[in-house]
Amino acid sequence: MDYRPYMRKAHYYETDQMGIVHHSNYIRWLEEARLDFMEQIGVDYVKLEEMGILIPVLSVQCDYRLTTKYNETVMIVPKLEKVSAVKFKISYRIMAPRTKELHNTAQTEHCFLNREFKPVFLKKDYPELYSLFKRYEGFDLTDL
Repeated sequence: MDYRPYMRKAHYYETDQMGIVHHSNYIRWLEEARLDFMEQIGVDYVKLEEMGILIPVLSVQCDYRLTTKYNETVMIVPKLEKVSAVKFKISYRIMAPRTKELHNTAQTEHCFLNREFKPVFLKKDYPELYSLFKRYEGFDLTDL
């Protein structure tokens, strides 16, 4: 697989009065990186929704280490940490592209639901999709 980390340039509207990216914007960036990652491994979010599968966020954790300023570009590297029949967890490293200096670490946890908000048991109901997720579990995509 030819994986490329998600690159994100900080926009002016994302900054606060101190000229740094407001902490709430990193959560949006995680979603952008997650959808990009899923697309790259062959999981199209639009197709999932067409199949009736929803993937809500159950929890978010973000640790802020360095500030990101307006017009700065960061690289967001997701790692699929754990996949079960009904949940998955992704960790993220947000860093400077050239120096690899770490700006943030983060983690999100998700579940699989149907349109009635009932759990979808991916392993049983969509085994090919479950296998696809499992294929990338624990794999550090920067090693590709």
